[in-house]
Amino acid sequence: MEQFGGAGHSLEIIKKLSSQGILIGIDRDEEALTAASNKLKNFQNVKYIHDNHDNIKNILEKLEIEKVDGILLDLGVSSYQLDERNRGFSYLGENELDMRMDKSQELTAKTVINNYDEEKLANIIYQYGEERFSRRIAKNICEERKNCPIETTKQLVEIIEKSIPKSKQHDGHPAKRTFQAIRIEVNNEIQPLYDTVRTSIKCLKSGGRLCIITFHSLEDRAVKNAYIDAKGKCTCPNDLPYCVCGAKSEGRIITRKPIIASKREQEENSRSKSAKLRIFEKN
Repeated sequence: MEQFGGAGHSLEIIKKLSSQGILIGIDRDEEALTAASNKLKNFQNVKYIHDNHDNIKNILEKLEIEKVDGILLDLGVSSYQLDERNRGFSYLGENELDMRMDKSQELTAKTVINNYDEEKLANIIYQYGEERFSRRIAKNICEERKNCPIETTKQLVEIIEKSIPKSKQHDGHPAKRTFQAIRIEVNNEIQPLYDTVRTSIKCLKSGGRLCIITFHSLEDRAVKNAYIDAKGKCTCPNDLPYCVCGAKSEGRIITRKPIIASKREQEENSRSKSAKLRIFEKN
């Protein structure tokens, strides 16, 4: 039996997997792979791959594995990355603007903030962060960088805070949505996601399940839409005795509504409050 999961995430789930078969752990972050290998050091059936889950089909082909029994995708930034302040994911403290999950890539948050034009910045902050003050934030970023480059998380936070009226700064930290948007842009987290979900389903054996944990509405929407399309829907008129539209189904959606963390878990782990789990089973 082959299993497939994110090496840097969901380690408690992964630890419970059977000792039989193969567990393939993929992560863009080499530090996350190292942390995972240390926690799973007693398991001899794990392969660690430094790559992007968007490349799942090619990864499996290189390993000469045609289909897998299960896939777990734990999306977004990990608690480990957030807690490592020098990575620049957190809006707390003062650190270099980085936000790369894969440190080998060239694009950083510093590049985005200092080189994107005002309109592109505003669109990214609005689209990926759903920030209503995106245009004001983008304008102030562009004004500030005329004086000197914006290089630290603290500089960016200060610009964001002065861009949002105090009366509107009541829904969490004012920099939360903008930091999310810049991180998504740096790591290209949303654009390939729909295709990744569809490809992952094709990589499953019959009866195999794809489990995806999302942490914000953009991810969840992409996963939900991909599941609906993979399930297939007949578009024939109701009065036809049989289907002529050629609709095909790749499987069924197990979770009509996403599974969320229990009240107890949310109290013990505040970061679980936004987590949603959706499951799809291959025909």
